[in-house]
Amino acid sequence: MRRDYFELTVEGVGDDADDRATPLVRIDFHGPEGLLRDRLSDTDGELLAAAEVDVAFRLREPLSDAADPEGVVGVTNRYTGDFVLELNETATDVLPFIHAARDSAGDEDARYRVEIDVEGERLVAYDKDTFLVYDHEGNLLRSESLIPSGVEL
Repeated sequence: MRRDYFELTVEGVGDDADDRATPLVRIDFHGPEGLLRDRLSDTDGELLAAAEVDVAFRLREPLSDAADPEGVVGVTNRYTGDFVLELNETATDVLPFIHAARDSAGDEDARYRVEIDVEGERLVAYDKDTFLVYDHEGNLLRSESLIPSGVEL
């Protein structure tokens, strides 16, 4: 599936964000609906639940080497490891989103919401509490990742 089929927007990040609001990432798909629906479905044809998908960001260059390092946001099927979707984003777009999720949590574990639409029509919505960030060599960046308390990786 082509990365340019996807458009990502975020809410709840930045100076005008409500500190208590759960940050939202909306991914809008502009391609063949059947393709995305198939990737977001289990072997029985049912859409995957939030616990069955993982969200991650992997950098393509060192975080310290570029002013705005590029990377790839990926949503994967937790059980098969297959990519559901990937899209190009920059660290300056993704990392503030993760920080906003942490800031909105108070004393609780941070959370965020992912909504995946097809041409503006909602396909799935997931409430998530984990967002892993990897460097350009594939190493987990714990300090940049969103990992719930009590989870050991």
